[in-house]
Amino acid sequence: MRTKMRLLGFRGAAVKPLNEEAAAELGAELLGEALVFGVGGLCLYLEYLRQAGQGRRREEQLEQTLSDLRGALERLQRDLEEL
Repeated sequence: MRTKMRLLGFRGAAVKPLNEEAAAELGAELLGEALVFGVGGLCLYLEYLRQAGQGRRREEQLEQTLSDLRGALERLQRDLEEL
């Protein structure tokens, strides 16, 4: 309860102790919210990694295509010079 009051901005306020049932309910609620927040954060992180991997693969594919085109251009220039 003290942590909740500190998060709400109340500093040094006297907090009377909760009964066991209320404390268990508040603890379960906090644990549930932390779990949902953690799963959401994990999903965001995994999506970021997936998008970064796709971008990296796309960039590598473009580099390979550019390299192939440069090689083809050099071969065509050599053929033109031979003619």
